[in-house]
Amino acid sequence: MSSSTGPASGLPVRMPRPRQSGRHRRPEPVSAPEGAPPLVLAVPGTPSASSLSVAEEVLSIARSELPGLDARIGFAERVGEEFPSLEGVLSGADAEASEASGAPSAIVVPLLAGPDSAQLRGIRQTVVHSGSGAELTDVLGPHPLLAEGVHVRLSESGLARADRARLFTVATAADGIVLATVGGEEAVQTAGITGMLLSARLAVPVLAAALDEEGAVAHTANRLLEAGSQQLALAPCLIGPEIPEGLLESASKEAGCPTAEPLGAYPAVGKLVLSTYMAAAGLAPQPAPPGGPRV
Repeated sequence: MSSSTGPASGLPVRMPRPRQSGRHRRPEPVSAPEGAPPLVLAVPGTPSASSLSVAEEVLSIARSELPGLDARIGFAERVGEEFPSLEGVLSGADAEASEASGAPSAIVVPLLAGPDSAQLRGIRQTVVHSGSGAELTDVLGPHPLLAEGVHVRLSESGLARADRARLFTVATAADGIVLATVGGEEAVQTAGITGMLLSARLAVPVLAAALDEEGAVAHTANRLLEAGSQQLALAPCLIGPEIPEGLLESASKEAGCPTAEPLGAYPAVGKLVLSTYMAAAGLAPQPAPPGGPRV
């Protein structure tokens, strides 16, 4: 039986855990600063339920990294009321408050791994014509996290070893990778940088090719075969919504090699979206208020 001064003798007493210090100290919880502009994720391609699902998952990852983040989805192409358009989302931005504060009314982050000029041009025109005072960021790549994501997708399809140390083998692992992108020569050059990072991870040759350039994937596959590769794989350095329907499958068939899945809502994609937003907004995360993060 306990007394007024504490628990009965023999019962354990729960003491508060001392706060860790030094390099093993857990980071402080953070939340979005007050007055931070909203993050608007500009989704390319024809709106669809699958594209919406990918965008929602990406923003869910970003919000989990920065509680209190005001994040919205806007499709670059306007099709039906069930899919929020970028134009409509930006029309609701507070341009007057933005002008008064000198900060952008919103930060628009394209859901693109590489510089697809046609897609970016459409997004940029929408941002400019909206008159909202929103700011458009660069695309997400090239970046080592994209190479990591492509590696994971290849391993999930049985087309690459999951580990970098080669501690075990995969019978179907490719010894040559065609890294697929869309958007022409500039996109191919940008994907080539990610390709070098991927090649270092897998210790196999990686060459980039544009899915939307006729015969480019098959030509690149032949280059790898001529260089000595025998078992090829097609790896999309793409998130998904920007890929025209059926294009990846037809390129895989044309090149005569299996394909991995696009990056989709791979966790690193959400983190890259958030870091791109925060760099453009000039934000540093703030400690979460007592009692939990703002929502």
